[in-house]
Amino acid sequence: MPPVVSLDDLTAMMAADDHHRYEISPEGVLSIMPPPGYAHAIIATRLMVWLATGGVPADRIAQAVGLRIPGRDGGVGGRIPDLIVWSRAQADGVWLPVTDVLLVVEIVSPGSEGIDTVTKRAEYAAAGIPQYWMVDQDPAQTVTMHHLDGDRYAVRATMPLAWLLHTGTAEHGLS
Repeated sequence: MPPVVSLDDLTAMMAADDHHRYEISPEGVLSIMPPPGYAHAIIATRLMVWLATGGVPADRIAQAVGLRIPGRDGGVGGRIPDLIVWSRAQADGVWLPVTDVLLVVEIVSPGSEGIDTVTKRAEYAAAGIPQYWMVDQDPAQTVTMHHLDGDRYAVRATMPLAWLLHTGTAEHGLS
């Protein structure tokens, strides 16, 4: 491993390893995660279908695409949210900028609770992403919706995924 891992290094690591996802914080902390499981994928798919049928164009929704996360000290990290919604279509790339991101969704997997609920939430807020939703893999598949309030997220609502899927995307500022 190089002493400082860059986003190019992460890209090369992911290309050489089909069994893990690699992320790095803006401070240089490397995270290695196994690929998501079936239940995780079904939650992401249900949300994508809901967004698309709710009027969000397909070229503004993506699963597992890398985001360049700017750090407070000038560093750049790379996170791969489970779902991203943009305000406009993006150019192709591995690590996209956060400038047009409206929403980032993380589906909390066993072992990722700390990173998803604390670390990524703080990084996404510092990057200025307007909404951050976390979906627990509990029996209700609880969705906790955060909205940016200054430089931190505040909880806007918490509801079961089934309830969310019966609302309109416009109610959440997404269509």
